[in-house]
Amino acid sequence: MFVWPLLLAAAFFAGLVDAVAGGGGLIQVPALFAAYPNEHPATLLSTNKVSAVGGTLNAARKYLRHVSLPWAVVLPAIVAGFVGSLLGASAVSTFPAEPLRKALPFVLLFLLLYTWFQPSLGEAHAPKGESRFQQFKAAVLGLTIGFYDGFFGPGTGSFLLFGFVRFFAFDFLHASAATKLVNVATNLAAILLLASLGQINWPLGIAMMVANIVGSQFGSRLAIQHGSAFVRKAFLVIVSALILKSAWNAYFLN
Repeated sequence: MFVWPLLLAAAFFAGLVDAVAGGGGLIQVPALFAAYPNEHPATLLSTNKVSAVGGTLNAARKYLRHVSLPWAVVLPAIVAGFVGSLLGASAVSTFPAEPLRKALPFVLLFLLLYTWFQPSLGEAHAPKGESRFQQFKAAVLGLTIGFYDGFFGPGTGSFLLFGFVRFFAFDFLHASAATKLVNVATNLAAILLLASLGQINWPLGIAMMVANIVGSQFGSRLAIQHGSAFVRKAFLVIVSALILKSAWNAYFLN
């Protein structure tokens, strides 16, 4: 129990960071693995999902009080994200994650450079409508990133945020709101599947969820007050940190 205060602090800061631009797992997951080095990885990752889903849902609720989303586009992404995450979590034992682990730093680097050299990207909110094609694209985005989240996970929020900005012309603030909703669905799917296997530390997960929610209150308030420019800067910082962390894990840790 003596490690719980440190984990609750990590959950608070993870909720704050995640509410702004994603990437809370960069704080929370290493903290869990450091605190319980002998615990089964699936138990720690599922406990992280329980903690994160509360903060993500709370951030989505706060965002939706201040922004209006094109639901005909966002809902297909949410539903497909849930399905994709179930499929990804089911595939964990079938396919090796090592190729994704090796490729992740380079994919994140592409996102970083693309966003850096497109300073107007995500500046204005100009959704491309709610046509069948836009709904199909949203479903593909949700299914793809949902599968990735269920199967592997790191950087999910950043990928969704970039997707809504790049492919649907959302500004960073609206994209962050949409990202939270899809991320809630992907987290819930993984929790349902892992709970059926008994691989969740519920007392710890719920305690961390409360701390995560408190952090998300602060993070979403910062994003709403300071707008898309602030979220864009946070996105660049968080993706940079994810690149360093994922590269270290993939190429130097072993």
